[in-house]
Amino acid sequence: MIKKEKVSLVINKLESLFPNPPIPLDHKDPYTLLIAVLLSAQSTDARVNIITPKLFLEADNPYDMIKLSVEEIREIIKPVGLSPMKSKGIHGLSHILIDKHNGEVPKSFEYLEELPAVGHKTASVVMAQAFNIPAFPVDTHIHRLMYRWGLSNGKSVAQTEKDAKRLFPKELWNKLHLQIIFYAREFSPARGWDVEKDIIFLEIGRKSIVK
Repeated sequence: MIKKEKVSLVINKLESLFPNPPIPLDHKDPYTLLIAVLLSAQSTDARVNIITPKLFLEADNPYDMIKLSVEEIREIIKPVGLSPMKSKGIHGLSHILIDKHNGEVPKSFEYLEELPAVGHKTASVVMAQAFNIPAFPVDTHIHRLMYRWGLSNGKSVAQTEKDAKRLFPKELWNKLHLQIIFYAREFSPARGWDVEKDIIFLEIGRKSIVK
């Protein structure tokens, strides 16, 4: 089965299963999304969604966030893990947003990735989900499935992102990365993977045998 056929199969299956995928992290604007995505590193969306209401009750904008100390932020976000780094990042980026961007989250990969604790994946999520600018954030789910489906070699997240952007139409990127995440959680998890439930993997396998 050639990659073009795999790509069409993946797009069609995901659209039938998840026609309107929601954004997993609760937020109300670009700033609260940025903070939620930062907190989600090496944690789960469900856990982050429990913690962010407590944090945003205290500060849901950079001006209020810098009124809190790093230690106060850390105390609130401890359950999501990596709280020393994340609390410093949240406090630091809030200062930068005020000093350099008038308190607004910039619509720029370059400026987002200059912020403390904000990497390329976090910036990509914000660009896609807050500003609807085409991006293809690659998390562990997408990295895993692109490899399982034979669409990338699995060597690095950076390579997986390049392959995804090359193979899938740009106008689908923002929706597709969410569809793959939801598919991965339900049908193709890292642990306890039941191949018989991974309908896309099975379909690709069957067609490859036929070819």
